[in-house]
Amino acid sequence: MVRRIDVTGAGGVNLAAWEYADPPKSREAEQPRGGVLLLHGLMGRASHWAGTARWLAERHRAVAIDQRGHGRSEKPADGPYTREAYVDDAEAALEQLALSPAVLIGHSMGALTAWQLAARRPDLVRGLIICDMRASALGAASQREWEAWFKSWPVPFATLADVRKWFGEDDPWVERPNPSRGAFFAEVMAEGPDGWRPVFDPAQMLKSRETWVYDAHWEELVQVRCPALVVRGLDGELGRAEAQEMVRVLPRGAYAEVADAGHLVHYDRPEGWREAIEPFLDRVLTDP
Repeated sequence: MVRRIDVTGAGGVNLAAWEYADPPKSREAEQPRGGVLLLHGLMGRASHWAGTARWLAERHRAVAIDQRGHGRSEKPADGPYTREAYVDDAEAALEQLALSPAVLIGHSMGALTAWQLAARRPDLVRGLIICDMRASALGAASQREWEAWFKSWPVPFATLADVRKWFGEDDPWVERPNPSRGAFFAEVMAEGPDGWRPVFDPAQMLKSRETWVYDAHWEELVQVRCPALVVRGLDGELGRAEAQEMVRVLPRGAYAEVADAGHLVHYDRPEGWREAIEPFLDRVLTDP
């Protein structure tokens, strides 16, 4: 069962939160032992966490939010789409949903939001999972590549099958066919009079990205005091050396990797993803 809860983010922006609550499978699971907030990455949406949230909901309270500019949350023309706004939104969600102290699970940009919030408000966060997000600066060349990539999209797509094929096979960024990537992007498309287009504004995505792509984010990692797990796909964007340095910098860091997974770790290999994070979650959410 999934229910929508409206959250008021920074500046009054309306955010859509989704709580997953399956019937308990055992007497021990009747009462959730802790809260989990799931934060998707750039261009993502809360539904990308559905598989993870459903098994989490067997024993814990699991909520995913559509971040500002994404999914069914508000997309104000003037934003702001700053780091501070995203972190403020996540903080508001924890407080309004009474989830804290919670475990934050973030993918890509959502992971950066998660560790920045953990650094700023340690009282709200009891554990942190960072999925395939780099702490180093990516620079201007990376931003230009993204601008060119958005322009290359053959929008509108005639059908969802065309969406899956382009993002899973024909996109120049795809090295080999990746059906899960095609499915990932199919979830962020909506049908209009002329075909299928993204539910987000690419210009807003670029604006969001430029607020973190030029800077390194190691200082905030040092300030994270709760247990933290850094997870990477072996073919993802976060390299092993950088991931292990992030673990070293984190005061209570741990490391996990998922074989045969790319950047979309939880989407590419849901079984391997669960195996990587479940022991950490059980430990953090059951400790006093």
